[in-house]
Amino acid sequence: MSGDGLPERCVDLLRHGEVVGGPCFRGSRDDPLTERGWSELLGATQPIADGTGWDALLCSPMRRCADFAQALGARHGLPVTTLPGLGERHFGDWEGLPAAALPAADLAAFWQDPIGFTPPGAEPFADFRARVLAAWGQVQTGAGERTLVVTHGGVVRVIVGDVLSLPATSLLLLEVPHACRTRIRLPRGAGLPSLVSHGG
Repeated sequence: MSGDGLPERCVDLLRHGEVVGGPCFRGSRDDPLTERGWSELLGATQPIADGTGWDALLCSPMRRCADFAQALGARHGLPVTTLPGLGERHFGDWEGLPAAALPAADLAAFWQDPIGFTPPGAEPFADFRARVLAAWGQVQTGAGERTLVVTHGGVVRVIVGDVLSLPATSLLLLEVPHACRTRIRLPRGAGLPSLVSHGG
């Protein structure tokens, strides 16, 4: 319960599971989940410790998120809302390439300054962040008491960074493995969202 006696509102951010094609700068490539990826997400969405399920379900339009969200929604009788703003950052010429296939100097520049260095043809980080935070605003104003958002690692980093007021340069230090679930508590009335758990 919240301080005013009303039930708390929570959002669970869930990163997709393993994807066909292996690790790479996938971005807006629309690759499906592997069988292991499906299994990872099924495990992450088993009944949670407090016994409370979800009453709202949102997702990125990418198949690695939307396919699972649609299946989960059908199983629990929940409609699924797709928000384009929850899609991963587009990586331009790096799309589909593993880190080892990229020029070493460019890759080093990206890791050292992921905000200032934009891969060729990629979505600038400032644009990506603005898009994600606009979608996050939509999530917060939704009607759900317990909302599940199936999305991407980059999106989770931006939202958690905003909640915790982290500098953008620190976001890559936040690890978001496959099927990682992050819980954020939403205030009723005055107050700010708070991070409850990450990696559960």
